[in-house]
Amino acid sequence: MKHHNTPIHVEHVGIAVESVRDAEPVLVALGCQKLLDDTVDDQFRWAYYRLGDGSRLELIEPTGADSFLTNYLDANGPGLHHVTLEVADIGAVVEAMEANGFSVVDYERRDEWSEAFVSPRNPTGTLFQLMEYHDAYERNRPHPPEELFVAGSRLSASDED
Repeated sequence: MKHHNTPIHVEHVGIAVESVRDAEPVLVALGCQKLLDDTVDDQFRWAYYRLGDGSRLELIEPTGADSFLTNYLDANGPGLHHVTLEVADIGAVVEAMEANGFSVVDYERRDEWSEAFVSPRNPTGTLFQLMEYHDAYERNRPHPPEELFVAGSRLSASDED
């Protein structure tokens, strides 16, 4: 079994909902604080929350009729959609997953981050989003690092123990 040695942690858990407005009171009652609320390409709205001293939850709602999220909700209803793992070296994690026979799809590098998805057709049944942040992410956002990153800064290879 091949593994990687790059720093990694749970960045957030994504929850698919019909309406952020209707679902948000549950998170507020749990003690969550909303950090961000945005829409992506008229496909979905995502609202990002901090819970306690660093845990993160995300509500995602479809905004387009033909969104992947609309199809997901039609098939599964509201609930856990994905688990996002922040990694210091996405290439190393993708390589380890594929070397062990797990399907990694939709690998994309952008200026601000790189992401890839481990197919939920694995023994856990969970869609894992792998996310590596780049310098431009923090530079291009008007938010303080403690709102952007779980531990107040993005993971890097220098975080290795």
